[in-house]
Amino acid sequence: MRDQPEQQAPPVQRLRVRYAKRGRLRFTSHRDFSRAFERAVFRARVPMAYSSGFNPHPRISYAGAAPTGSASEAEYLELALAQVVVPADVHAMLDEALPPGLDVLDVVESPGGSLSDLLEGSRWRIVLAVGREVAEDAVARFLAADEALVERMTKKGMREFDARGAVVALALVAPVEGDEGRTTLDVVLRHGTPAVRPDDVLRGLATVAGLDAGEAPLMTRLEQGPLLASGEVGDPLAPRT
Repeated sequence: MRDQPEQQAPPVQRLRVRYAKRGRLRFTSHRDFSRAFERAVFRARVPMAYSSGFNPHPRISYAGAAPTGSASEAEYLELALAQVVVPADVHAMLDEALPPGLDVLDVVESPGGSLSDLLEGSRWRIVLAVGREVAEDAVARFLAADEALVERMTKKGMREFDARGAVVALALVAPVEGDEGRTTLDVVLRHGTPAVRPDDVLRGLATVAGLDAGEAPLMTRLEQGPLLASGEVGDPLAPRT
């Protein structure tokens, strides 16, 4: 009989990490990021807990990853550790081990429960190469619509879904001097299945109002966390009351 694999000891501490994808690193896929992060954990000598089985791997749980091509200031993961450490020390070690553009913003001890369950919504900034008046008209028509059906290829094939239903708030940001010909949208999205992404909202604006977003709109996730009664997005790392 084949020898049974060694069973690993359970974790003694869990840390939650907030990190950013900036600049050219926004084109990093989730798979590429996970490989880079595991290498960074090894270089930083973080005392990781490992899974049991014939191919043990560090116990890292990823949650709510942003689509490839979009920047983010609010990506989250959880580390399971074999030793108790000071979160600030892990913050410094990981930030030094990761390449510029993949930046650790915060590390806190996990209070328990599911991190994924806290990520109920996201707030995005979308910069478009279109005039403000055109964008204002398109946003007004989109918000007035009962639905905005869009199509996207998913793991289960081509899916049609309503992009309008996931939009909690959508507004134009005050124009910045010297940024003529460009418009910035601020959108809050409720997470669901299938997840509505900011590019789906742009397709919805095209479907409902004929808006041409131009080439390569810049999409940045600013916040991700629990949806508050005010329609804003809360901090998933804040102490729970």
